[in-house]
Amino acid sequence: MDYKTLPLAEWNESQVRCWLESIGIKKEYVEKLCDEEVTGPVLKELDEPFLRSMGMKGGQIHIITRKRNELLEHLHKNAAADSAQADNPSNKTVEVLASDITTNDNKRRIKNSNASVAIKANTPKEETDRDLKALSITQPKSFQVTLHQNESSETDNSGAVEEIDTVHTEKTSSLCKRGGKKNHSSHENTVESLTLSKFRQFKNEDINFKYVKNRILAPETGVIDLITPCHEYKSFTIAAKLDRQRLQAKFAYEVIKYASACMNVRTNGTIHFGVMDSVEDKGWKHGQIAGIPVRDTDIYVDALDYIEKCFEPSERQTARNCIHPPIFTEVIQKDSQEQLFIVEVDIEPSSSIVKGKIFQVRLPKFNEDSNKVTFDRMPVLYQRVGAKSEPIKTEELVTFIQGLQEKDVRREKAESSSNEDPMEISQNLGRKLSVLFTDGKNYMNDSLWYILVTNRCGKEDLKFVSFLMRMNIFCVFDFDENSNVSGLYAKYKEHHATRSHFLQNYSNETKMSTTEFQKHLGLFDHTSWIFCNGRSDFRGNEKSCDEDTWIRTKKKYLKKAVSFICDEILPKGSFVVLFLLFSPVEKPIVDTFQEFYTEMNGMDYIICIAESKENYEKWANLAQASCNIETLQERSIVGMKLSHVDATIQNMMPSTVCPRHLPVSTKGLCVLPTLEEEKMFSLEILCADQCDDIKLDLLSTKEIQEIEQTFYQGRKVSWKNFWLADKGSCGEVIERETCEEVHKILDDILYGNRIRYSVAKIKIFHQPGSGGSTIARQVLWKRRKDLRCAVVKSTYPVATVCQHAVNFREYDENDMKNSLPVLLLVEDYDEDYLDELKNDLMDAMAARRSHFSKPCFILMGCKRSNVPEKLCKASPLDTVAVTHKLTDQEKHLFKTKLEKLKKQKDFKPEFILTFVLMSEEFNETYVREFVEHLLQGIDLSSPVTNLMRYVALLNFYVHNSYISLSHCEAFLGLGAYTEKRLREYDFKNNLSEQARVIFIELRENTTCISSVHIIHYLVAKEILYQLSGSQPQSQIAMKLLQEKVLLHHRFGREEFVKFIRDLFIRRDKKSRGDNTDSLFSPFIEHVCKVENSEKAIEVLKAAYECLGKDAFFAQQLARLHYNHEKFEDADFWAGVAKSHLPNDSFILDTEGQVFRKWFSFTMDKKTDEATPGEVIQIIEIALKAMKCFRAAQQAAKAEIDNMNNAGYFGEVEVGCRLLKFLSTLEVFPRNPQGEHSELVRYLLTDYIPEEIKKPWGKLHSRLKGLRDNIYNALDWISEDISYFQTDKNQEKEDEEAKEAKEEQVYNPRKWLKRQSEVYAKFFTSKCLLGENNAEPVTQLVRRMNIYKYGGGTVTTILSFLSDSKEKRSVEKLEQIINFFPADPLKERLEDIDLINYILCHITLACLAPGSSKLLPFQTLRALSNRFFKQRRTAFPASAHFLLTLLYWPDDALDKEPNPDKDDILLSALQTMKRMHDIKVKNVAPRKKKIYTHFFLGKGTGLRKIVHKTRIDKLIDGSLNDRRMKWQHGDVWNIGKIRDVLRRVSGWTENGKLFVRGHVGQIHILALHYESVPQGNENVTFYLGFSFNGLVAHDIQVNK
Repeated sequence: MDYKTLPLAEWNESQVRCWLESIGIKKEYVEKLCDEEVTGPVLKELDEPFLRSMGMKGGQIHIITRKRNELLEHLHKNAAADSAQADNPSNKTVEVLASDITTNDNKRRIKNSNASVAIKANTPKEETDRDLKALSITQPKSFQVTLHQNESSETDNSGAVEEIDTVHTEKTSSLCKRGGKKNHSSHENTVESLTLSKFRQFKNEDINFKYVKNRILAPETGVIDLITPCHEYKSFTIAAKLDRQRLQAKFAYEVIKYASACMNVRTNGTIHFGVMDSVEDKGWKHGQIAGIPVRDTDIYVDALDYIEKCFEPSERQTARNCIHPPIFTEVIQKDSQEQLFIVEVDIEPSSSIVKGKIFQVRLPKFNEDSNKVTFDRMPVLYQRVGAKSEPIKTEELVTFIQGLQEKDVRREKAESSSNEDPMEISQNLGRKLSVLFTDGKNYMNDSLWYILVTNRCGKEDLKFVSFLMRMNIFCVFDFDENSNVSGLYAKYKEHHATRSHFLQNYSNETKMSTTEFQKHLGLFDHTSWIFCNGRSDFRGNEKSCDEDTWIRTKKKYLKKAVSFICDEILPKGSFVVLFLLFSPVEKPIVDTFQEFYTEMNGMDYIICIAESKENYEKWANLAQASCNIETLQERSIVGMKLSHVDATIQNMMPSTVCPRHLPVSTKGLCVLPTLEEEKMFSLEILCADQCDDIKLDLLSTKEIQEIEQTFYQGRKVSWKNFWLADKGSCGEVIERETCEEVHKILDDILYGNRIRYSVAKIKIFHQPGSGGSTIARQVLWKRRKDLRCAVVKSTYPVATVCQHAVNFREYDENDMKNSLPVLLLVEDYDEDYLDELKNDLMDAMAARRSHFSKPCFILMGCKRSNVPEKLCKASPLDTVAVTHKLTDQEKHLFKTKLEKLKKQKDFKPEFILTFVLMSEEFNETYVREFVEHLLQGIDLSSPVTNLMRYVALLNFYVHNSYISLSHCEAFLGLGAYTEKRLREYDFKNNLSEQARVIFIELRENTTCISSVHIIHYLVAKEILYQLSGSQPQSQIAMKLLQEKVLLHHRFGREEFVKFIRDLFIRRDKKSRGDNTDSLFSPFIEHVCKVENSEKAIEVLKAAYECLGKDAFFAQQLARLHYNHEKFEDADFWAGVAKSHLPNDSFILDTEGQVFRKWFSFTMDKKTDEATPGEVIQIIEIALKAMKCFRAAQQAAKAEIDNMNNAGYFGEVEVGCRLLKFLSTLEVFPRNPQGEHSELVRYLLTDYIPEEIKKPWGKLHSRLKGLRDNIYNALDWISEDISYFQTDKNQEKEDEEAKEAKEEQVYNPRKWLKRQSEVYAKFFTSKCLLGENNAEPVTQLVRRMNIYKYGGGTVTTILSFLSDSKEKRSVEKLEQIINFFPADPLKERLEDIDLINYILCHITLACLAPGSSKLLPFQTLRALSNRFFKQRRTAFPASAHFLLTLLYWPDDALDKEPNPDKDDILLSALQTMKRMHDIKVKNVAPRKKKIYTHFFLGKGTGLRKIVHKTRIDKLIDGSLNDRRMKWQHGDVWNIGKIRDVLRRVSGWTENGKLFVRGHVGQIHILALHYESVPQGNENVTFYLGFSFNGLVAHDIQVNK
């Protein structure tokens, strides 16, 4: 039973669940409370500790305890009120106001002129504490009555609702609101609304008709017009539970008494069992539908056999004819499976059979004493007196009999009138359909999504569902298990790409985020087809089931699916739910309606279409448990043929049925069906005839002006803007001069004389608001008939975009080799994304084994930048810059356009604000004065102004940020669904004048999120500055964090929280187009600079608390503290971050940076000689920093998605500075030669000076490992640089990079060389070389001397080749070689030393081929044999790299084939490949580009090894010119380079490149996979040596 009708003490878990849901407790907590068996008595005793123990949060606890206390308080107040009024019956009724209703006989008014229903409320005080009837905490304040009207003239709504119309309903509503205030003062929110219900149609046993429990029937009535039945109610709740004999006697008593009264006055009537009469049933409302359980219908049917015993023999047959058999009408209740009925008996005294007769009865009664049924001794004559059946008094009998003839005449006339067929007026269903789908406009809104709910669609119906194929269907709830075989799904798949799901697929059991789950389901990619009750052709275990099983097993998933879609995916007002009832309705489809009705707060966005009235009536009668019948009828199209619906809706669509076309290589066109287009969902395809399907005649002049003004106000240009301009319907879109530059670059790529690769790039860098995006789209629009054009949706993975782009290029082309190039626009891209897309496309084209005369793909990147000219200079051949600065020609165009716009009707400058600002070149003074004027008189304390502050804060500091429209509505207290609201909710009407000017509303293409942001970030900046006033920005941010409505608003929360995170965490980076590389987010840096660091720390702490204690906020707090020299606090926050993410290498590195900064600060501030305690503290801090960096190194090795080497750099820097500090201590004096011999002895041997033996007790072991730790870190960095890194300052002409704060980022080789020297000088001492060169200490010191001169790592050795002073490099290399033993073949070197020794020879040979220090090539080979023979030893990659250099076939030394040398070469290549794959992990291709160190030259021995720097010196031009020549392969056309390098002969098989080694074949990697020719060809190429193996450059097919 409903919890509202039960005493609190009797509530079970189910009733408690309903109450919890009604007050808004989260579902997860409701489930937990039910699991804990919380019943009514338990609910009374709930306390906070118990709720917290279940994991419930404070907000939920607050709601549940407050509402529970209100509930108990209400009980006590009711008890007190009832006690005080016990002797005053007039005060015991709560009157429900309705319209002025009287009975037809004018003898009775019900209660008063405004009352139709009286509710008794006289529960005794002692019962009230345990019994609360009809309680609802969440109902509206007004006590409302909703009137249900009959849809047929034959249906009788006598009495209260007989003549009520819509006007009466509105009056009633206002009366209720006034009347409700009286009873509302003491306990608000406790009065539930009443909804009147209609009667079952008289004499009509409609199995689809249902009553809804707890709704109210109109009051009992007397005689009206003899045909309209009068009504009488009997609760029968107790009697229904009696045994058969007693039940039948009671039922017959009531029916026969009532029937004889009706028959005697010649009126139709219906007696209802299961409907409450407040006279009999205290605590219930008069006419309230309760229902009774029916064990066996025969009991009631057979009870009418008492007719034979109650009526006189002569009247029995007549009585049988007049008293119809009982009708059992089901009583339904939402979310309840209890089966109840109202038992109704219709009485129809037709004049032909009752004329001249009177009906006396002897009523049956069950005698408890005799235990049998007895009858009245004397027959009694009953008549209807008002709403009662009264016996006719003896003195009135003669008068009654005399008037009988008149009654018969009246009955005949009444029957005669009722038999006249009323003219049936057909509804204008076409207009109704149009209004429902267009809101009264000329055409449908094509931006709306539709959710379709449907059942089995017959073969004939499938002919008329074309309208569905043209609608934006988001998902379909399909209850037809055969839909994929012979139903709607099979038909729909012919036209659209889809994804099929089951209800449980929407349950998100793995707890993905909304964004992840949305992508997982493929929403917005394809129509999601949800099979709600099994799928017959599915091989898995997903079969259909009956209603009861469905409710038990699948309904819970339906709830989750509907809730997920409505609350987290589709914004309110952006979609319509369409019920298409093709076949007979079952309960599950009604449950679907009820779920949507609840989630959407009403019917405003729900439409129902049913050709069959019978199907509709069954659906509507079941659905009325949630929504009244009249409202359903208003939103339903019933009885209209489906073919007419199809044609009518298609006619309302804003576009025609027009195929879309793409250009083809033969200069013709091909059709692009919607199905094929939707398969390429990661591309927004621009067709050759884009927009030609728009019905231009439907667009009014005003609408066209709005489209144009929308663009000039600041929204992104649409294809419709260009199309309307081409049609002459609106002015031209101004084309900036940069657009022509892009066309020239594009033409050069397509037709110029350059080496063409399969993928080319054009980059457009633009200042925000300068029109860069418009230029890019103008280029696409103009090229759409010559190239295949599309915009990349960069939210999709590169692999998906690549696959779709290849399919797009090859779609419907015969000659794949000569297919039209594809122009792809990538906006606001990440460099990694663009490079990865380019590489994947190149690989895909390489797999086609074909050479292309034109590029297959041209990637046009459009990216914002504050320094576009600078980026353009860096790569002038393929880059253009767009700035706010206008040329004279552009100024003229803007001025002319502005004058034309001003001539438009109702023109206002604010309509085209961005255009005006652009015309002024976004001049700072103009923007400041504009905002100053705009904000005059603004209410600084209003919610709208606060919203302006928040949007401005985000828009200025976070690129592309916005606040969703849903968030804004919630913040301003505007419900997305409200009663009687218009479909398109006008958000702007609730904004201030200022906000309307500066806010623009955008709609996301991939989803349908409507968002709000400020027209331009410079305007946002000025608004933020001027609205701040005395309020600093940190305070605005603090207030934003405290706006719970915004932070906790469910819809679009992930995007909003991301913008908040970016506000506090995202740093500026030049690589992303920002002005600087910042240490913190621009907002935090602003607060530190303009306010102070304490404010910045305070606001970051607040963000940490408000956003779920995010580890990265704690990390930023640690960084902020150590940058402001608050190291203890920094250590605390680093620990907090580590506690959240203990294995994150970046957070562990931050912990290391805390101690590094602490150590540096202590060292820098140290002036006098430090005390022994201070010395220990300094060393402890340094060692702690190194330990943290080593932890970061280990974590980085385990991470597969990034390559974080910061831990190694940090350890080296701290270690070297610690060595420097130790060298200054008195305990380690220098020797006369100035060497640190004492320190070296301490660090390398067991020696410990006495004075520090005890004080440094805990430090010795760690300090003695210092050398190895630094050495290992340096070695790792060297190897890492050898794989990938080129010095970035070599790629920049300006000096900015050389002055960078972090040298290891911009010039890692220089940093490594410098740190190696610093490190080595502390371990070099001639006096420690000793007599015995074999001593370990001596070998270490010798190695450190080698380190000191730059011969200690692969990278530092190779860096000699980049030194501009070759003579100096030669001298150093010869000196390094001198440090090694004279005969390394006899004196065994360490593995690392041997690698460095060989590499020094190779490097020296490149610089000075005639040096006397060089060993013969054959000797170097012999030395390197160790790396092959001892294969179980884990040699570094550099060892195997040397083997490839030394064992590549040599013309002089390898004249005879030797398979052993092939084994060495192949083994080295395989090992290098394996080590490379481990090294690169799953990082972006741009970050793992392989660096080719050496090329094969035209010599023998060491002379054939040519370093890349030698080739660089042979290339003329600037640095950028040289880089572009490398990129485009032009270097191989330079004669000087061809003279130096040797071309290697090889062949291709199945897309792989091979070359002959000493004996067998060797696989060679191609630098560009696409350069490998198709088929099996003989080729030549230049051979490069890299740490990934052998690389082929400039592959040419032998002619």
